[in-house]
Amino acid sequence: MTRKGCPNRILWGPAQEKAYQTRDPVLRLPDTAKEFILRTDALDEGISAMLMQERGGKPFPVSYASKKLSGAENYSTMEKECLAIVWGIKKFELYLQGMKFVLQTDHKPLTYLNSAKFVNNRIMRWVMYLQNFDVRVESIKGSDNVGADFLSRVCE
Repeated sequence: MTRKGCPNRILWGPAQEKAYQTRDPVLRLPDTAKEFILRTDALDEGISAMLMQERGGKPFPVSYASKKLSGAENYSTMEKECLAIVWGIKKFELYLQGMKFVLQTDHKPLTYLNSAKFVNNRIMRWVMYLQNFDVRVESIKGSDNVGADFLSRVCE
């Protein structure tokens, strides 16, 4: 919009200013008295995490993060989804350490990680890392994981 040759200018008048000023903020400040919700997702290209808290029965984002996967991270779907969880927890560890929180994933097999009889060494290391946290894993529908799904598609 500010590049040379951009055909249209943005007209910003009193109506646009009022709409901008009265709109709810996208991100909310974290409230350490409330439980955190961490939603993660993974695709072939990248992984993402979204830290949220409920306010008035509705989840609001506290922070977003995404990461492009390297060529060496050409993992199976299960491993990518697990990597997204571990990476997301590490990214938001400042908020999550010592707190109870809910981990929501649209990859249902991850809800059984602690009871799995056989997993590979990489996943086993990640499971051992997750045991440092007071986390409850929930499975959600992919259609409810829109924010994290979107971020995993547009990772930098």
